[in-house]
Amino acid sequence: MVSSGVGLFPTEPVQAMREYVHLAESLGYEHAWIGDSQNIWRESSVTMGAAAVGTSRIVLGTGVTNAVTRHRSLLASTWATLAEFTGGRVALGIGTGDSSLRTMGLNPLKLAELEHAVAELRALLRGESVRESHSGQEFRLSYLSEPVQVPIYLAASAPKILKLAGRIADGVIVLVGTAPEFVSSALATIEAGARESGRQLSDLHIVLWTPTAIQDDSTAAKDLVRAHVSRVVIRPLPAPVDPALEPVIERIRQGYDYYQHMDPEAHHAGMVPDQLVDLFALAGTPEECQARLKQIADLGVDQVAIVPFAPRAQGRARTIQTFAEIAGR
Repeated sequence: MVSSGVGLFPTEPVQAMREYVHLAESLGYEHAWIGDSQNIWRESSVTMGAAAVGTSRIVLGTGVTNAVTRHRSLLASTWATLAEFTGGRVALGIGTGDSSLRTMGLNPLKLAELEHAVAELRALLRGESVRESHSGQEFRLSYLSEPVQVPIYLAASAPKILKLAGRIADGVIVLVGTAPEFVSSALATIEAGARESGRQLSDLHIVLWTPTAIQDDSTAAKDLVRAHVSRVVIRPLPAPVDPALEPVIERIRQGYDYYQHMDPEAHHAGMVPDQLVDLFALAGTPEECQARLKQIADLGVDQVAIVPFAPRAQGRARTIQTFAEIAGR
């Protein structure tokens, strides 16, 4: 059975984010993935620590962090501490870096650099020493008395990182849309990577990251997710799209503003046509979303993690609640 997760960007005060996580736990969600982009959102580690208080089951993860603004000594210590505090209810979601870097004019990590960072994080969490790349000094987490088990999830959309994730990660946060052909293509690429390390697709936990808006008015729902869809299509896609959409995608890539990253009112959201929304989001009436969810459930993912979007005055709780209802029917 496909489980449910919720991706939450900390665009509201910590108390509000904590309430969303507690609601998700009460509704049976398995994971709460907290966005990490220090220039546009509130601090992820503070948000996760606050959200952990009063919960007992839900797994807390980043959706996602990076190893540039977060030095690996800091990442390892953050996750060792959070794992200790929650009794192991953690999942470290990491990627090459996106808005957290782009808003400062920095470039994402190369895939080889990301792979090296993951290897060093695992070594630190085992209590081993690694060498700092600039100073040459070895360092470790001196307070660990035993290895800490923290599953590492790679965020992936383009084919090369999907394959890397299949080879090295414990789980994959897949951002490729909701169209069956895109999801199936991504899973095949992950599986090819898994085989390189002697594993199968079933050895990894596959999370489908899904911008979601559920409203009585289908058009209003689609309007809410256009900005997130634009973020998906600025990256290389896992499968070809209709050639007629390629000029539209190129205009979105040229006009994307990282300081309006995932903001439903971003100017680049207006460039996104309904055809792209239908390919890359879960947006529409409850009945429409339920039908697409049934398609996704048959494709082989382990979890659908919604990124809930709603009118500002409404808040995200209603979408979190409604998705739980349609997923459980």
